[in-house]
Amino acid sequence: MAVSEQAVRAALAQVIDPDTRRDLVSGKAVRAVRVAGDTIAVDIELGYPARSQFDSMQARVEAALAAAGIAGAQVSVTSRIASHAVQRGVKLIPGVRNIIAVASGKGGVGKSTTAVNLALALAAEGANVGMLDADIYGPSIPTMLGVSGRPESLAQNTMEPLVGHGIQANSIGFIIPSSDSPMVWRGPMVTQALEQLLTQTRWRDLDYLVVDLPPGTGDIQLTLSQRVPVTGAVIVTTPQDIALLDARKGLRMFQKVNIPILGLVENMSMHVCSNCGHAEPIFGSGGGQKMATDYEVELLGQLPLDIRIREQADAGKPSVVAEPGGAVAAAYRAIARRVAVKIADLDRDMTSRFPNIVVQNT
Repeated sequence: MAVSEQAVRAALAQVIDPDTRRDLVSGKAVRAVRVAGDTIAVDIELGYPARSQFDSMQARVEAALAAAGIAGAQVSVTSRIASHAVQRGVKLIPGVRNIIAVASGKGGVGKSTTAVNLALALAAEGANVGMLDADIYGPSIPTMLGVSGRPESLAQNTMEPLVGHGIQANSIGFIIPSSDSPMVWRGPMVTQALEQLLTQTRWRDLDYLVVDLPPGTGDIQLTLSQRVPVTGAVIVTTPQDIALLDARKGLRMFQKVNIPILGLVENMSMHVCSNCGHAEPIFGSGGGQKMATDYEVELLGQLPLDIRIREQADAGKPSVVAEPGGAVAAAYRAIARRVAVKIADLDRDMTSRFPNIVVQNT
């Protein structure tokens, strides 16, 4: 009996993508279905990087088709990442499709560690990723990526990004004379430095640029929201009441400037003793979920208070590259896929599809 395209699509509608939590048909992940006699080919295209999930997705599709009596189909699973809309009146940065701001209300919550592992996790899933260290007063990304040196300038008023673990990166930390040189700058100088780092770096075909912001809601955050095309923001906090209080202020700031909140990451959720294995929520519990519920945003994931996360970041090999098969790396990759899914659900940037229309008097 001949198989119809409708039968194939009906079977695909039974396959749930665990990352988007939608079936492949309603999630618009079915790029093509080709039926030619006994030859059946199905192309699945995900709108987010998920290289680690390709084999399992292919197996799910094949199992669903087999359950519907459709055997021998050729199944292809790929990803394609598009540019998405940003604040009104702000243009995209050349070579950058999407910008993710990673922020916190206060320092000491593991924001930079989360940002660098998020970037590395996106790259591990197959995306082209860059990092901008926007913490002008306290740059830490050079240390965490294990990169040193100064950016080259191959053209006037430009900088080439340095590369660490496959991530393109730029930071004021690459430019200052030494790691202990203080940045004794007023606000306007800081915001100018941020804009130059962002716009004068020659980013190369990035799917995502992860921006590690300083804590708080000051000059840099305001500059970012007004002049930088931010696709969405990730808020990092701990379960501690004081941290949550400040995190709420950071979240509200992004909401006021119409930057989408991609979600919340709760860091240091649980401490597990390395000697006896006893688990204890030393910073409290349930705070991140309550905040996510209060503001109707997603709790993207919870990470433990683990000495190895700190040691690996300090050594220039964050958890995602130091222990790629470990539980912590798996948690970061799951968070990265959810962030990418949230971005894929946003409106796409359509400005490049329309020509510029110029009206002249003749």
